Amino acid sequence: MRTHRVVVIGAGIGGLVSAMLLATRGFDVTVLERAQSPGGKMREIEAGGALLDGGPTVMTMRWVFDQIFDEADADFSDRVKLLRLETLARHAWSESERLDLFADPARSLDAIHAFAGKREAEGFARFCARARGIYETLRDSFILAQRPSPIDLVRRAGVSGLANLTRISPFASMWDELGKYFRDPRLRQLFGRYATYCGSSPFLAPATLMLVAHVEMEGVWRVEGGMHRLAVALADLARDRGARIFYGQNVRRVLVEGGRATGVETDQGEIISADAVVMNGDAGALRAGLLGAPAIAALNSATRAQPSLSAVTFAMRARVRDFPLAHHNVFFSRDYRAEFDDIFRDRRLPRAPTIYVCAQDRGDEDVRSSDERLFALVNAPAVDGAGELSTEELRQCEERTFRFLAHCGLDIQAPRQAIARTTPKDFAQLFPATGGAIYGQASHGWMASFTRPGSRTLLPGLYLAGGSAHPGPGVPMAAISGRLAAKSLMADLASTRPLRRAAIAGGMSMR
Repeated sequence: MRTHRVVVIGAGIGGLVSAMLLATRGFDVTVLERAQSPGGKMREIEAGGALLDGGPTVMTMRWVFDQIFDEADADFSDRVKLLRLETLARHAWSESERLDLFADPARSLDAIHAFAGKREAEGFARFCARARGIYETLRDSFILAQRPSPIDLVRRAGVSGLANLTRISPFASMWDELGKYFRDPRLRQLFGRYATYCGSSPFLAPATLMLVAHVEMEGVWRVEGGMHRLAVALADLARDRGARIFYGQNVRRVLVEGGRATGVETDQGEIISADAVVMNGDAGALRAGLLGAPAIAALNSATRAQPSLSAVTFAMRARVRDFPLAHHNVFFSRDYRAEFDDIFRDRRLPRAPTIYVCAQDRGDEDVRSSDERLFALVNAPAVDGAGELSTEELRQCEERTFRFLAHCGLDIQAPRQAIARTTPKDFAQLFPATGGAIYGQASHGWMASFTRPGSRTLLPGLYLAGGSAHPGPGVPMAAISGRLAAKSLMADLASTRPLRRAAIAGGMSMR
């Protein structure tokens, strides 16, 4: 018999994980999603008659999903088919400068030795050890834990762990620390790119983000059928465990009574009462009052942190020539600092962008086809504070993008009607209160990770999940946030009585 009733706002990865785990534990769970399908940013888009991933293109930290599915009494590998990538990414600076990184560090070391010499290969070996050490120090004490304060983190580490905490260099910038391992500017640039995985500049992000390199070397997978299949699998399992998921349903406000969240009201005026609400959306939506004035008090009134990167993306069916694409491909600009100055200081599209290209039909094999699905991304400032991009700015961006790819040897031939473009303004409309920032707040400065809200809010009964909450953006991190929200909610409701289902003015809930 189901007892406590929970409403989950949003069917992104964090919300789906919360819904699945709560339903497994016997909670009466209703998920309301404003889009017509699950996944949030893990969405599909149509281009040239084909469906492509329009968000994350690979996943890491598979063990997170193995554990979460196990907690829901299911086998992850039975529901999601993963294909491990041995080539992590192919990088290019020009037609003649190319470097592959591999899941096997020994192969990467050999490739770096051939590309930049013995000294850089030795630096890479030391860098790998450092990245592993940072990851192992923060995995249990920070990433998997409820959001700690700096004091909490020190307390969790204990006396024996203090030395490890001092070695993660939280006060140094990622770019400066990389200079200790790499003299070749191209390698410093390559490994600095990991800061962009959470929407940040390597010149402003803390050195702790070097741990992303180790995460990738532990395994990178693509999902058979596209990343959106992962969201569908989570939604299917949540339903199998008893959760109800409704699409095309926008929540107008969180209901607050007696100083706690007691349900939601939809745009259709339907009232759904609940013992608790999980908000799987950008935390900025609460601060902006998009879920009602009373819910503004759920977060502290601190000034919003700097928004993360947005993007201009090009999804297409195209013919490619000359460049042997892998699944992941990065084409680096020559002046990395100028690129991030353009975005974060001057709030404009980079004049010389680095370009990411995902060849979605390719794995490790150099498979060529006459017509394949490509997803290209150029980092851009969020709309918040930057204003709308003009038609001319977007035209120039597209021209620069394809011209630079051609300079690096990648000739893409795609009819304009076969290209689906997404701009920062589009992202802002898809994901309210983000201003188009894809990753929530930027991780700039050592305190950034501690200012990201945790699963519990200041409003009892209201919980947060998703990339804007701890531990941050990215597929596995969003999943962890969903699990943390579910655990917090279950602990808080363990000794309280569930509310009775109620009919309230505005419509009776039939869910």
